[in-house]
Amino acid sequence: MIAPLILALALQGALADRVAAAPDGQVRFSFATRSGVCGNGRNVISLECDDGSCGRHRISSGNYYDDDGGCPCEPGPARVALQKRGGQIDRVRTYVGGAWRAAGDARVTDLGAVPASAAARYLLDLAAHGAGDAGHDAVFPAVLADSITVWPDLLRLARTKEVPHETRRSAVFWLGQAAGDAATRGLTELVDDSSVELEVKESAVFALSQLRRDEGVAALIRIARTHASPSVRKKALFWLGQSEDPRALALFEEILTERR
Repeated sequence: MIAPLILALALQGALADRVAAAPDGQVRFSFATRSGVCGNGRNVISLECDDGSCGRHRISSGNYYDDDGGCPCEPGPARVALQKRGGQIDRVRTYVGGAWRAAGDARVTDLGAVPASAAARYLLDLAAHGAGDAGHDAVFPAVLADSITVWPDLLRLARTKEVPHETRRSAVFWLGQAAGDAATRGLTELVDDSSVELEVKESAVFALSQLRRDEGVAALIRIARTHASPSVRKKALFWLGQSEDPRALALFEEILTERR
C-alpha cells in the first residue's frame, strides 16, 4: 500500500506538471470541498454551512446583497482558475458550486476534477513560491479542500520570512479559522516568536479573536497581561473588548483597579 503522504506528493507533482505543460492563458481545475463549504458558483463562498444556514463566514465580491441572495448553499466543487502569463501563474480565482462556461477559447486549458489533496498541495506550494497576488490568493482555495489538514502548512508559511508579507498574513488569518487547540497553539507561538515581525504578530492576535466558541480568549488574556510589545498587548485588549466574555471583563476590572 502506498503511504498517503507519498501518494499526495505524487498527485501534487502530476498536477504541477500538467499546469506547467499548459500554454499561457487560463488553466482551470476543480476539486471536492470540505464539509460546510458552499457557494453560488459566482461571487459568494460561505463557510460553516449547516442545514441551509451559511454560518457567520461569508466571502463575497461584486454586487451582492445578503437580503436578496439568502444562503446559496451549493456544496462544491471548488473551482480554481489560474491565469498563466510568460509561463508563470500571476492570478488565482476561486469559486464554489456552479460549473465552468464552455471553453470557446483555445487559451483555456481545463484539467477537470483533481483529487482534493493534490489540489491543496499544489496551491500551498504556489502560495510558498508564487509571486505577487498569485501566492496570496492561493492560500484560500487550499483551505477549502476536503480530506486534508492544512494548518501545519499554514503555520510554516506564516513563519517563513522568504514568503511575501501578504501571503504570510493570509496564512495567519486562515490558521485562526482552523480553530482547535492545535491551531491556537500555533498562533500563540507566532505571537511569542521574537523573530516574527510586529505586523504578523498583530495578525495572529486578530486570528485568535476569530476562533469559534471563544477558544482564543484565554490566549488573548495571557498576551494582554504579559506580552513585551505594548502594541500587541493593546491589540489583544481591543479584541477582548469585542468578545463580551466574562473573563475579559474581569481582566479589564483588574487593570483599571490597579491604575487607581
